Amino acid sequence: MMIDRPTADPHSDRKDFNNIKRLLPYVWDFKGRVILALSCLILSKVAIVGMPLLLKEIVDALDGKQLLAVDSPEKVMLTLPLLFLLAYGVLRLMASLFNELRDVIFARVRYHAMRSISKRVLNHLYSLSLSYHLDRKTGGITRDLERGTNSLSSILNYLVFNIFPTAAEFIFVAIILLGKYQPHFALITFSTVIIYIVFTFLVSNWRMHYRHEMNQHESQANTYAVDGMLNYETVKYFTNEAYELNQYDNTLNKWERAAVKSQASMSLLNFGQGIIITIGVTLMMVFAAQGVVDGNMTIGDLVLVNVMMLQLFIPLGLLGIIYRSLKYSLADMDMMLKLLDTRQEVKDIENAKVLQVSESVIRFDNVCFDYNKDRKILEMVSFDIPSGQKVAVVGPSGAGKSTLARLLFRFYDVDSGSISIDGQNINSVTQTSLRDNVGIVPQDTVLFNYTIEHNIRYANLDASETEIQQAAKHANIHDFIDSLPDGYQTVVGERGLKLSGGEKQRIAIARVILKNPRILVFDEATSSLDSHSEQLILESLKEVAEKHTTLVIAHRLSTIIDADNIIVLDKGKVVEQGTHQQLLELDGLYAHLWQLQQEEESAAAEEEEGAAI
Repeated sequence: MMIDRPTADPHSDRKDFNNIKRLLPYVWDFKGRVILALSCLILSKVAIVGMPLLLKEIVDALDGKQLLAVDSPEKVMLTLPLLFLLAYGVLRLMASLFNELRDVIFARVRYHAMRSISKRVLNHLYSLSLSYHLDRKTGGITRDLERGTNSLSSILNYLVFNIFPTAAEFIFVAIILLGKYQPHFALITFSTVIIYIVFTFLVSNWRMHYRHEMNQHESQANTYAVDGMLNYETVKYFTNEAYELNQYDNTLNKWERAAVKSQASMSLLNFGQGIIITIGVTLMMVFAAQGVVDGNMTIGDLVLVNVMMLQLFIPLGLLGIIYRSLKYSLADMDMMLKLLDTRQEVKDIENAKVLQVSESVIRFDNVCFDYNKDRKILEMVSFDIPSGQKVAVVGPSGAGKSTLARLLFRFYDVDSGSISIDGQNINSVTQTSLRDNVGIVPQDTVLFNYTIEHNIRYANLDASETEIQQAAKHANIHDFIDSLPDGYQTVVGERGLKLSGGEKQRIAIARVILKNPRILVFDEATSSLDSHSEQLILESLKEVAEKHTTLVIAHRLSTIIDADNIIVLDKGKVVEQGTHQQLLELDGLYAHLWQLQQEEESAAAEEEEGAAI
């Protein structure tokens, strides 16, 4: 299914202008360099426009009539306009020098702007709620970010190195033509430029939708490729390589068709621009030649007008390409700015306070929540977790158990009710201070494609090697790590795929032990472990959690029989609560789940015995 992407919409000039305005603060951080670069730009253009003026003087000084008046070749050498020739060389050198100075001076501005906006977008992506990241495709986001950053560099290049210089040169040429020659020369120049620009804008805007289509299909293809690589094992399990390739190729086929149409329309645009430039230059030359015949202009004037027109239309000829590229870059930029404009669903209130944890008492008070309006996940859920106690939440799949952990971390805001820690509503404190005091071992552990040491140290970046190893010992993973050829420097692979599920889980447990938060959350933390490893880790966790307030989201009921209180959820409601023994005596849902799991474990044990025999 195709993802709805805003790039498919036509791009308005007003939106483009507003987007460029949004870029200015990033550029203005180095306003001194910007002003200096623009000064070099103007000096360069002054030198470039000055060259045809000197060329006119050189041609007039070497006019054939003047040379005929000279008696000998030696005297011809003496009449060469050496001063003009030297000045012409100096102007060419100045034009090149100031161009290069402009590039060097502006480089810091351009790359700093790219760095700043990239950092801001990534920071904004981190600030968005979990629901946004669950709905979006990683491949599409990374492609939008990459294209947006590159487009910022392109836009600055086009504006500072092409559009502004061309505009400056056009102004200088207009001043010279109006000041030195008859009005029709300036009229032809202005008319040609205006017709050229209008034609370019109209045709470029008409063909922009092909570029939008290309962006859409390219991002979609990249999404398919990244998702396939991230889920490499799943693709292999079900031998769906052909299916993944087919999705990728079908999307690239649409991209290819849009790209061909884009290229064909570009050729049409280029040919139209060539016609306009040819007509303008030809008319100028006809009038200039007539002026020489009539004696109103010299050969030098003819050369001056010709060189100025050609000199002006060289960058103007590129203006069509630049305008198209600028529009493409603005389209790419628009996608990145749309990421910045994405509303932050979970954000700190104004003047949010830092969470102060003393007793670490947690209270869920009439909490209601749903991911969408079609299905309630939690409905009027209330329970307390006293200081230092272990409270477990159990229930059938889909009862809303893991949602409680997400709400406690404030990945989502509750629809109604409240969650508080030591009497402080978590909605009124900063998210950073909240998460600093809560540690979690999730059900699905995802590791960075880096070393084991890095993945454990991630909980405390200042931790020493001794502290990391001590945490690994508590999690019953140190001996395994020590047995590896590279030890703690072993790279775990993409999302930890080089490790087993149990090994990843124990690294996650070591990580949360290293963090040593006041509140611990275990979201089915031992679900990937065998019985022996589970018992070893449960003993370690029991020791670690003794002085912590602990919330355990449990699937295996055998892991939480020592809990101080067990909350039984069903269809988003608390239906039972009490100790393990109290709930068994109640003979309700918990007792039923316990009986089922005991039967499953007995059956599994019998199968193992049979296999051993």
